[in-house]
Amino acid sequence: MRSAFTPPVQPERIARLPALIDRFAGRLENRLLRAAPWQVMQVQTREPIVSFTFDDVPASAFEAGAAILEADGVRGTFYISGGLAGRIEPGRTLIDQSGCRELAARGHEIGCHTHAHRDLRHVDGEALVDDLARNARYLQSIDPRSGRRNFAYPYNSGSFGTRAILADTFRTCRAGGEGINRGPTDPVFLRAVEIRQPQRHVLGLARWIDAVVAKPGWLIFFTHDIAPRPTPYGCTAPGFRLLVGYALARGCRVLTVDAALDHMGLREQMP
Repeated sequence: MRSAFTPPVQPERIARLPALIDRFAGRLENRLLRAAPWQVMQVQTREPIVSFTFDDVPASAFEAGAAILEADGVRGTFYISGGLAGRIEPGRTLIDQSGCRELAARGHEIGCHTHAHRDLRHVDGEALVDDLARNARYLQSIDPRSGRRNFAYPYNSGSFGTRAILADTFRTCRAGGEGINRGPTDPVFLRAVEIRQPQRHVLGLARWIDAVVAKPGWLIFFTHDIAPRPTPYGCTAPGFRLLVGYALARGCRVLTVDAALDHMGLREQMP
């Protein structure tokens, strides 16, 4: 006979519920943002374009990732959070100001990833304006440049409440979404494909390069660390080298985010 007794819910499961609910809410908001674009630009479909981007940025992405790109004569986009500069975390160390300066000096693009690296769904407009201004001062001290930078959402998490601020501040804002940008595209919520563990996932990402060659558009990859034993959000140097080499071998034009926009003539088309 089955017992009518129901075991009590474990406290750790109760503690996880708010995080799970918040994660679900974030995914739902991202879907709604895709369905209701803030702006629309036309991404050309004449040739395949690929951009390799890095978030945070771990020192290994600077040391290994940048070197791999440079060996093939191309450059990447590095989205920097000034508040993370020089931080030591389990499995990775974030680059400091001198590392950021060297990236810029070597021709890589420096983008914004906020200063505090918080989920924008939990940041009000006034706080975000202050945070972005603080990061802008940090990035300007590293890479003095005129014009608007490009942005990547922390945790790939968009926000209805902040996208007007982001649209006015940045040229583009990159999220996730696992897709290729083609035709009518919201520059405030660009799609991108993550390069992450396990290694078999990384090796399978060549299919995205095949897809953008078969039907041209703009494919943006993003990752974090590049190390022999990467975090779950990074990859190994051989895996990254394979993707860069394969994109070039298939005839893709590999450009930074800013250079891709210029190449496609989108500066003039932006509202």
